[in-house]
Amino acid sequence: MAEYEETLKDIEETLGMVPGFMKALPEVVLIQEWPLFKKYNFEETEIPAKYRELMGLAVAANIKCPYCIHFHMGAAQMNGATEEELAETIFLASYTARWSAIIHAQNYDIQKFKEEFQQIGDYLQKKMSK
Repeated sequence: MAEYEETLKDIEETLGMVPGFMKALPEVVLIQEWPLFKKYNFEETEIPAKYRELMGLAVAANIKCPYCIHFHMGAAQMNGATEEELAETIFLASYTARWSAIIHAQNYDIQKFKEEFQQIGDYLQKKMSK
């Protein structure tokens, strides 16, 4: 399949090799997945690379994936993330998950939550415009 060979060549040109976890995918899957992987890991998008990787790190921390943590931590560093930014990202990942657990355990009414959030947002916007 010529398209598969072209995909492998593009991966090697981009990464310097074709990782085994990519070779293990069915050919048609790799052909479809690689363009998205390449775009969102190595090209410019609406969100700067450093911030994409910090978001990836926060998600990886919550799903407790050692592969993703290693990847996104390293990629964030390669894209200029400081130790302070990494530390804050890790804290925020735990912070969001903790508050989610608290609110879920309370079985808090989602509509009431949305109304209260709107009220808080209105208050804060008025306060900031002064």
